[in-house]
Amino acid sequence: MTGALKRIDRLRFGSLKLRIAVLYTALFAAVMTVIVLLAAAGLSRFAEESASRDLSANARVFDELLSLRAQQMRNSADVLAHDFGFREAVATEDSATIDSALLSLRDRSNTEAAFVVGLDGTLLASGEARIGSPEALWYPLDEGHDHGIIKLGDQFALAAAAPITAPDTLGWLVIAQPLDARELERLTRFAAIDLGAVVKSAANLPPFLADKASDAIVEHDQNDARYLYHVSAITTLEQGLEPRLVLRHSLTATLASYLELRNLLILLGLVALAAVVAVSWRVALTVTSPLQKLDEATRLISEGRDVKLTVDTDDEIGRLASSFNVMVAAIDERERQIVHAGLHDVLTKLPNRKLFTEQLDLAVDQLRSGERLMVVQVDLDGFKTINETLGFDMGDALLRDTAQHLKREFPEVLCARLGSDEFAILVENIESDGQLADIADRIHACLQRTVNLDGRPLETTASVGIAIAPDDGTEGGGLMKNAELALARGKNDGKGTSQFFERSLDEKARLRRQMEFDLREALRAGEFELYFQPLYSLQREELTGFEALIRWPHSERGLITPAEFIPLAEDSGLIVPLGEWVMREACRQAATWPEELSVAVNVSPKQFTDSRLAETVLQALSASGLSPARLELEITESIFIADVEETLATLHSLRRLGVRIALDDFGTGYSSLSYLRSFPFDKVKIDQSFVAALGSDRSSHAVIRAITTLAQALGMETLAEGVECQEQVEVLRREGCQNVQGYLYSRPVPGNQIASLLPRRQAKNELISA
Repeated sequence: MTGALKRIDRLRFGSLKLRIAVLYTALFAAVMTVIVLLAAAGLSRFAEESASRDLSANARVFDELLSLRAQQMRNSADVLAHDFGFREAVATEDSATIDSALLSLRDRSNTEAAFVVGLDGTLLASGEARIGSPEALWYPLDEGHDHGIIKLGDQFALAAAAPITAPDTLGWLVIAQPLDARELERLTRFAAIDLGAVVKSAANLPPFLADKASDAIVEHDQNDARYLYHVSAITTLEQGLEPRLVLRHSLTATLASYLELRNLLILLGLVALAAVVAVSWRVALTVTSPLQKLDEATRLISEGRDVKLTVDTDDEIGRLASSFNVMVAAIDERERQIVHAGLHDVLTKLPNRKLFTEQLDLAVDQLRSGERLMVVQVDLDGFKTINETLGFDMGDALLRDTAQHLKREFPEVLCARLGSDEFAILVENIESDGQLADIADRIHACLQRTVNLDGRPLETTASVGIAIAPDDGTEGGGLMKNAELALARGKNDGKGTSQFFERSLDEKARLRRQMEFDLREALRAGEFELYFQPLYSLQREELTGFEALIRWPHSERGLITPAEFIPLAEDSGLIVPLGEWVMREACRQAATWPEELSVAVNVSPKQFTDSRLAETVLQALSASGLSPARLELEITESIFIADVEETLATLHSLRRLGVRIALDDFGTGYSSLSYLRSFPFDKVKIDQSFVAALGSDRSSHAVIRAITTLAQALGMETLAEGVECQEQVEVLRREGCQNVQGYLYSRPVPGNQIASLLPRRQAKNELISA
């Protein structure tokens, strides 16, 4: 039933009220069907049990009827058996007198047979009775049995016997009545139920009754009708007989009497079902009528119309209407909040890029002849450093303060936050070129200020890029792009600058995009080459290794140096696969060198933060067969700006591979001394700016002396970059520097020229190249 209800529930009707009415009607119909079926089954079972009880009870009644009939016959026999003349005839064996008396007895007792069995088991007179074996009767009679079943011819008969005494027993007078259909029908008339009776030998019982116990009730179908049968044993007055009384009662007829009650029950169920249909339809109307109003109200809301339901009751329907009205009000408020949140920056509450772009497009479309429009993009200088050194909370505070400052300084213009530390300003209704310069100066000046954040003064500057409509563009997207190009040009020129857009900037941006495309193609096609610059030991006066430097032989522009394409690779994310190639190629070439020579490979900050760095190094060493001790990884101090603990963990994982770690450009970054104490570098490379100043700045001597002294104390080697003259070598040797590299010894050379340098590595002067 549950499955049927689920299938009904899955049906789709034209309306909810029809669905409710059908569902509840089906539910009631299912319940009523089950009840009717259970009731019908109960009635049938009750009728069957009642018929079985009635049959058992009437079987006992039938036994009593047989006993009464036998007692009646015995009484008739006793009268004749005690008659003096009859006893004398039996004593004298007067057959004629006996036969006459037996004939009279049959008439009086309404029986069909009467005979006399002698004391010796002989038949003294048969009265025309067809007695099979008088001897079989003698034993039960002699034992005192006075009634029972005997065999008359081929029929079973009920017999009663009375002893003939004078005073000793002379024999027995037996009268019998065949239990034929007529006699049994006469007896069954006294039963309370309709019975059919028959007496059969146990051996002649039908198979379905043959193995049943006495007094058992058996159900059997015959001729499309159901019958109950009762089998019982009957007392015999003749040896060798096994008579069985079989009573049959029609169960079909009994059940028919309950059919009217069952039909009445079905009719009652149908009437109740009709009532449920009417009530369900009424309930469905009551429930769905408010829902129809709710549905209509929802449709109107979807069309943007104002709707308010009338609350008529205080029940669930009324509360639903009240909740709907509250929901509509909440939706309106939520839509307002969503629209506002979708068009405004969460942190600063300024308009976001989407709203700014929409307003810019509208302003450009409405721009009148002779008017100018200014789009200003602002980028806070050093914001990343503020986040990394002072924390993101301080960075957020600076953004909020900048937003409030812009709104205070320029309440009449549209200010927006584009993302991160980028802001945009839209200035409309500019009528002269002079105003352009004044407005640009005001914007630039207001962003160069001291900000007090959480009691801490902070000097801030900003770079500004400006595009003018219609001179620099006649649509919003183009103006935004040109202002961004101007901003990029200004940042390249230094912090705190202001730059107007120029057409040449667009050409530079195009060239940058083309170079990025060429860079990707070059990486895919393997067009890069490695150059190597010798590393020389001042202590051992010999060549100790080479630093691998990448070069790009462009098919059109010629050889491009790393200073031109490495920043682009950093910005585009290509630096990681490019660094992996350098690592593999440097190890491969170094494996062909003499074992005492090492190779130094630069690792960019972005490549250092790649989780696969250690795996890349290990694969390069394994593929080339290069000993890890011959590989030196050069990193810069900028890797410590982010997560120091994670940086140290990466350095230790690289150290476990067996490679050497060098700190490059030492002295130009942040907190250099603390980094030296945090990790045991193998080598510290002194930046070439200190080496270049040795001839003009005496303080550079002190700086180099301090670095070499500190490195020696910490067990680290030192190497000076950019050595170009012998005087620099002497100063570096005097100040304790151990290794040098620079043009004095050799410019970077292609890998195929390394062999020409190797035979001369013991002679310092011979390493100088033209």
